[in-house]
Amino acid sequence: MAKNIITGIDVGTYHVKVVIANADEKNEKGLPKIIGAGIADGHGLRHGYVTNVKDVADSVRRALAAAEEKAGIKVKKAFVGVNGIGLSGVTVTSSVVTTRADAEITNVDIDKLADQCEKDIPRSAIANRRIIYNIPIQYTIDGNPALANPIGMSGNKIELTTLFITCLEHHVSDLIQAVNEAGVQVQDVMASPIAAGFVTLSKSQKIAGCVLANIGAETMSIAVFENNTPASLEVFPIGSTDITNDIALGLKVPLEEAEQIKIGAITGSSFPRKKLDEIVGARMKDMFELIESHLKRIGRNGLLPAGIIITGGGSGVHSVDDMARVALKLPSRIGSISDTSAKTAFKDGTWAVAYGLCIWGMHSDDNTEIDDTKIFFLHLWKATVRWVKQFLP
Repeated sequence: MAKNIITGIDVGTYHVKVVIANADEKNEKGLPKIIGAGIADGHGLRHGYVTNVKDVADSVRRALAAAEEKAGIKVKKAFVGVNGIGLSGVTVTSSVVTTRADAEITNVDIDKLADQCEKDIPRSAIANRRIIYNIPIQYTIDGNPALANPIGMSGNKIELTTLFITCLEHHVSDLIQAVNEAGVQVQDVMASPIAAGFVTLSKSQKIAGCVLANIGAETMSIAVFENNTPASLEVFPIGSTDITNDIALGLKVPLEEAEQIKIGAITGSSFPRKKLDEIVGARMKDMFELIESHLKRIGRNGLLPAGIIITGGGSGVHSVDDMARVALKLPSRIGSISDTSAKTAFKDGTWAVAYGLCIWGMHSDDNTEIDDTKIFFLHLWKATVRWVKQFLP
């Protein structure tokens, strides 16, 4: 049996997904080979919040059992995705004056700048929250952007824009407790929207600029990428279940039938197509207006060449990519993952978080070789592991 087995657990409101991968074997894209995957109905969560630890643990246990059976191994530890409306991102820009007389930038200046960024976070943005990790987005030296690590360069004033990923502290604590009760040790946690980007976005898309939108059952999360780095993150309390409810009310049909109509599994003359399009279009418009508003707030509306990539259960809504293209005036496509080595048939982006967590886990070792994103991975790993340890038994 392979020694380097990595497991990713995506705990969603309606489904829990588990992916087991073998990092010693790679697929054609150089990603770890998937050897098992399992899915179970989710219980004990609401809008991504853990409302019942025992129910969540039971759901995780069932999904794990299915994945373990396919992989032929027993999972003892895993990487877990954090999502829900308790997750958020805040961007802060701060500056300091360099300390050396010759104006050379040193580690002392970088550490001082990082501390200043954290001090400048608005209190309202971190009330009842804990910083999971921070991502340096852009250094500026005397008003000029630095395209590389600024240490060793010269300048009188150095400025840094940092993305802080925050989460409600009790939510992460409950999530880790639930996974532990399922018999699995939590190695690390990561923001689900960022984890999904590892397998649904290409390097060129992340460099050019794009927004990854995951439409879940009760939440919609977005992560904006630029220059191969996450630049913004937000989660909204709206999801594909709202579309199902609107269809049930508008067409006067049971929820189960409304769900099938939503994904196009039921067609015919039993309901007016025009009215259905109006119902779905109105709710999708609400969702895309939230995304557009966020992009305006960060100055990126209409300015992301790689457009919007849609994943999650809501990506199965008929013509959702066309609606996004019109609403946001950006290129649009449905996200997918490609791994022909998988023993289970999952190509759609609903598995992106669980598989992305495996990628994250593969790169958590300082000795792992991973192109030019290595610094980003290692930075997150070192910052996150210290934070997570306080929740572990």
